[in-house]
Amino acid sequence: MRLHEYQSKKIFADHQVPVPRGRLASTPEEAKLIAEELDGPVVLKAQVLVGGRGKAGGIRLVRTPGEAENEAAKVLGKRIKDIPVRRLLVEEAVSFQHEIYFGLTIDRERGQTLLIVSAEGGIDIEEIARTSPEKIFRVGIDPLLGLRDFQARNAATEIELPRQLWRRFVNISQNLYHAYHTLDATLIEINPLVITTHNQFMALDGKITLDDNALFRHPDLVDKRDISAEAPEETEARKFGLTYIKLSGNIGCLVNGAGLAMATMDIIQHKGGTPANFLDIGGGASSEKVAAALRIILADPQVETVLINIFGGITRCDEVALGIKQTLADIRTNTPFVIRLVGTNEAEGKIILSESRLASANSLQEAAEKAVQNSLEPVP
Repeated sequence: MRLHEYQSKKIFADHQVPVPRGRLASTPEEAKLIAEELDGPVVLKAQVLVGGRGKAGGIRLVRTPGEAENEAAKVLGKRIKDIPVRRLLVEEAVSFQHEIYFGLTIDRERGQTLLIVSAEGGIDIEEIARTSPEKIFRVGIDPLLGLRDFQARNAATEIELPRQLWRRFVNISQNLYHAYHTLDATLIEINPLVITTHNQFMALDGKITLDDNALFRHPDLVDKRDISAEAPEETEARKFGLTYIKLSGNIGCLVNGAGLAMATMDIIQHKGGTPANFLDIGGGASSEKVAAALRIILADPQVETVLINIFGGITRCDEVALGIKQTLADIRTNTPFVIRLVGTNEAEGKIILSESRLASANSLQEAAEKAVQNSLEPVP
């Protein structure tokens, strides 16, 4: 779950990380009033969960309240990467002398949080990593010890911060790590974290990504989700506790278990096809959950065939079969299916589907071959 910049900055401020003064505006008139309150040049920043806002005209520096109103009218309602701009963050403009990149994220290879800093802030960290990897300092944080002061000081040294700023940098690093840890975040990024002309740190931008699996511990954050940047299918899947990710192919996949789902997509690719989605119904899925998953897949106009791959353990094959039968009774479709049912109540599941005249397969390889073949043939 990604948070908007204004939401991230509220969390930063709560953890004593300096941020510019500002408020949200949803109309040009509100933008003008906020600019009057701030009494100086302001920055209008489109609140959309996509990158490249600046290049797309979603960030504008204005000098007067009247200019703020005029520019806000141009940005509000504008679409940035097909996401409509409904709100602007109106902030005081900040004069600064240097930009820094600061990030905390997961290093899955080490099983640690990774602190990433660079003296080359303000541009994509991926571009820095590609062209000047020596300008990025990384340090792993032991989950049992947390971020140590000496690690933050080492980072300050590596990016050549003036010595008089070390203590403040260490404090900000510790405060951000505390936010990262307590919120169950997978990413906290400030780009840029600037040194102002008054030698103070300030977060001019902010991104926070939360672990969906830990949101039950943070009910106050659940309502902050903005679904406007999500695929509608992903939003619908979440209602039923399904793990769904929209992809660009034409073979819809319904699988139980994340590992099996990945293997299914891999073998589809190996056989020359392209998966339309990742969809894990999880363990012990009911027929209703299976039916919901299948409706989501069939609603995707890109899907030209459906591959159902069930290895029944906790999940019962007969429950899956009931869900398939229920969906096909409710939805008339010419989309071909290939079904592999193996495991718990496999025989019962096959009996339920015996009258449906759906193609079956005894192995994943056979199922993938049939699905790919179906995807290459025109749907009648």
